[in-house]
Amino acid sequence: MRIGITYDLKSDYIAVGLNNEQAAEFDQIGTIEGIEQALIANGHSTERIGNLESLIKSLMAGNSWDMVFNICEGLYGIGREAQVPAILDAWCIPYVFSDPMVLALTLNKGMTKHVIRDLGLSTPAFVIVETFSDINSIDLPYPLFVKPNAEGTGKGISDLSKVNTKPELEITCKSLLEKYRQPLLVETFLPGREFTVGIVGTGVKARAIGTMEVIFGPNASAAIYSYYNKSNYHEMMDYAVPEKSVSDICEALALSAWRGLGCRDGGRIDVRYNADGIINFIEVNPLAGLNPVDSDLPIIGYKHGISYNKLIAMIMESAIERIVQREFLV
Repeated sequence: MRIGITYDLKSDYIAVGLNNEQAAEFDQIGTIEGIEQALIANGHSTERIGNLESLIKSLMAGNSWDMVFNICEGLYGIGREAQVPAILDAWCIPYVFSDPMVLALTLNKGMTKHVIRDLGLSTPAFVIVETFSDINSIDLPYPLFVKPNAEGTGKGISDLSKVNTKPELEITCKSLLEKYRQPLLVETFLPGREFTVGIVGTGVKARAIGTMEVIFGPNASAAIYSYYNKSNYHEMMDYAVPEKSVSDICEALALSAWRGLGCRDGGRIDVRYNADGIINFIEVNPLAGLNPVDSDLPIIGYKHGISYNKLIAMIMESAIERIVQREFLV
């Protein structure tokens, strides 16, 4: 198959003035090279398309592909991750990973948690803070955890995200509202062990490829998977395969959430134990990082005997199978 690759290259955005945190979700060239090499190793030919603007120009020039391997995070708006898939849908070009509805939903952490709660799955109690005055209506027990409602890669999460008093809550909310200019998710803090579950597949055929425990090292700034700790994970973090009994519990919750949200082909779900020893959904990443060295999903694969090329092959197999099935149904 001829596979186009859509992506946001970090260096492009740094070059036009974004700082490292603003460009944190975008990809290094090594990620693009890794995906391209894996696709070629699995028998496909590739073309680097680039970001949303490059995709539009290429489509208007009459170009097309058998499938697009899409990892674009987008730049503007709550629906930014959904923009490339929506355009590809309009051109009837199949693509890897989730559709516009799922990507728009899951970037909105609060709306995602509404769906998770309606599915009957455990997730921390929460409120959305849109303005500073909303803090006065919060009726949740401390400690609480505060983060931007529509960011990834730990952006906006720091040592100040865990708050123990209303004055601390006010300080953190004021700072985040001013910096990120978006609503905040305020939820009950989960004090237990944290895990991330790698998933490949769609619907009933989705399966967990493994669970990885997120362990905070002695140099970590706090027991929080913050932007700083993620960015410096070699020094701050350790990752381990947990005992099977724990993995089974994590994976059952993750798969229920993945299927309930309608995610496709591959990604991750983060979970953590609450104070009562019950595993809780934290958030989903349907466009998980795919850097061959640094990203959590490939690291999960390595720890469970899955090479990078095999991981990309499994993701492609899921996409091809569901697209063939869709064409058969039509």
